[in-house]
Amino acid sequence: AVAGGKLTEAERADLLGRITYTSELADLAGCALVVEAVTENLDLKAGVFAQLDKITAPETILATNTSSLSVTEIGVHTGRPERVIGMHFFNPAPVLRFVEVVRTVVTEPDVITDVESLLEKVGNTVLVVGDRAGFLANSLLFSYLNHAVLMYEQHYATREDLDAAMKYGCGYPMGPLALLDLIGLDIASEILDTMYKQSRDRLHAPAPLLKQMITAGMLGRKTGRGFYTYEEAGSPVVVPDALTPREKTADTGTRRIARVGVVGTGTMATGIVEVFARKGFDVVLRARTAEKAMHAVGKV
Repeated sequence: AVAGGKLTEAERADLLGRITYTSELADLAGCALVVEAVTENLDLKAGVFAQLDKITAPETILATNTSSLSVTEIGVHTGRPERVIGMHFFNPAPVLRFVEVVRTVVTEPDVITDVESLLEKVGNTVLVVGDRAGFLANSLLFSYLNHAVLMYEQHYATREDLDAAMKYGCGYPMGPLALLDLIGLDIASEILDTMYKQSRDRLHAPAPLLKQMITAGMLGRKTGRGFYTYEEAGSPVVVPDALTPREKTADTGTRRIARVGVVGTGTMATGIVEVFARKGFDVVLRARTAEKAMHAVGKV
């Protein structure tokens, strides 16, 4: 941020001055809110909450950043399940300013209010949801990601084409397979497994290819290989591999097209007319009436 001019050196020093670290859970005793963000494993999270319950004050709010596990099931490992809540941040948290606040059937209303207020103060958009597998965003997202893996597994399209379709066709910041590499295939599979156990929806059953890649140690960026190959473990830089398409060479044998016809006068038709006209092609727009044609050209 400093290098990019978004933060001064003084602001950086001030920010870092507000952060301390420890290797002891006991040092969290004075916190009014504790957010657990360990690996997506129920036993591990339950153990952390059981310890936090003994360390922190009774009024302390205990939150979990789980993206798929039952907040209710985590909360019962404490003596205060009414003060346990889900705070599902999205990755990367400083950029994606959206948090799902997950309430359980026993979460006290004032806990929800306090957490909502806190998150809004730090600039997040908050959505309060019920405690179900995947909550809202991930229930939609991981069904989509899993379906993309199935399409790739069935040789419906290449990895590059699948990602390009969603990136350029739907305006997503990255394609599904590249996103899975970023998330980590093991984490994605655990989330899908958890959702499938609760929903029994086949869309949540992890694609067989995911399991095979995980067994082979291809977990995504963090191991240097996933659906794509990376410069090194942890690097975001994709490097060519055996599946990388060859660069297209100039094809002198293609037919020369100078004039293009478009039939229609709607938004899509006028958009297509504009695409070709901007690049120097002669375009003939066919409409049912001269009036419709003039209106369509006016839109262009």
